[in-house]
Amino acid sequence: MRVEIWSDIACPWCYIGKARFEAGLAAFAQRYGSEGVEVVHRSFELDPKAPAATDLPVLDMLAAKYGVSRAQAEAMEARVADAAAQEGLAYRSDRIHGNTFDLHRLLHLAKAHGVQDALLGAFYRANFAEARNLADPAVLTATAVAAGVPADEAARVLADPGAYAREVRADERAAAELGATGVPFFVIDRRYGISGGQPAEVFRQALERAYADGGTEPVAGGDAAVCGDDGCAVPGS
Repeated sequence: MRVEIWSDIACPWCYIGKARFEAGLAAFAQRYGSEGVEVVHRSFELDPKAPAATDLPVLDMLAAKYGVSRAQAEAMEARVADAAAQEGLAYRSDRIHGNTFDLHRLLHLAKAHGVQDALLGAFYRANFAEARNLADPAVLTATAVAAGVPADEAARVLADPGAYAREVRADERAAAELGATGVPFFVIDRRYGISGGQPAEVFRQALERAYADGGTEPVAGGDAAVCGDDGCAVPGS
């Protein structure tokens, strides 16, 4: 069984959704069967036009995007932080908003070394739990190396804008072909589509249904918060 997950490192619901999916997967009895479950992370840029180097605080970006005051943006972020805390995740709002294309390219490099999931988790922690500046090549390289990517290869990819660019674009085209307009977006064996940061139980049920009957009906339910072109859903807003 293969689960493909389209996400962006700038997406809070992708961060939360990863934890929820992993909890659902842990409760899936067949995860250690003869074939197991292969998880593949796919690229999706929420703001591909964002500058590569920026010092724009996320709170200022949110206030401008939604046309609200900074205090209202802080309240929105506080509600997302509460949702993250329920999954045992740290969440800071003093983050910097920026372009994630280089991060996705490094994730494809990490996939080649079998450490893609580890690097994605490290990126999420660096962004949401530590508010590190992922636009800084030194921070990117250090994070990649700590996750198991060879330092020389990480530096080579960052120095070459074309490295793994086609792979990122191919993921984004596939998302469009599958009808994904927001993330996180989960696809099981290219048969089941699950949109949003669903509760762990929804993921468990979807995995069991796909394993048992090979159906093609979409799975939905629970808290399906997503991030898309128009921004991120915020609970209670």
